[in-house]
Amino acid sequence: MASDDDVLVPESIREFLRRRILHPLLRLLRGGVTPRRLAWSLALGIVIGINPSVGITTFLVIFLAWAFGLNQIASQIGAHAMTPLHLLLFLPFIELGVHLFHTRRLPLSRQQLEHLSHHPWRLIRDIWQWEWHALIVWVVVAAIALPLLASYIRRALVLLMRRHRTLLRSKPTLPSSD
Repeated sequence: MASDDDVLVPESIREFLRRRILHPLLRLLRGGVTPRRLAWSLALGIVIGINPSVGITTFLVIFLAWAFGLNQIASQIGAHAMTPLHLLLFLPFIELGVHLFHTRRLPLSRQQLEHLSHHPWRLIRDIWQWEWHALIVWVVVAAIALPLLASYIRRALVLLMRRHRTLLRSKPTLPSSD
């Protein structure tokens, strides 16, 4: 009989999350990274991972994790785990910026896009304006979300450490060459 977890999250996804997120985090904890530092590293990655710009996430995570002395690996895990959410929140951040700053709405119809394509300088100016306003909205969200996330993630990591004590005490093993 299938458990509720099997119905909600397929085994293949759970195994992927276990291999790509849980086990690397446990290795970091086993390697001496404190739950507090790991929580802030993950929270930073998560918050940066949902920023409304395209193409700067990895560099921004590298720079800010370095600047604050946080764990690069954990920050990158947090940021890249947010990729689906980043894609979902991209337009809402822009729409919030349009609403808060009373700028022109995004051109979403074919006719509007064709009109803008004939005016490249206006298109560049408008894109920059939408992006800038969306980034301001994101900074406000990030300033509120970062400490809250770090607090909750720290609590979850402490519980995770208690639950997986044997994994934390064991020595890391190298893959066999067989």
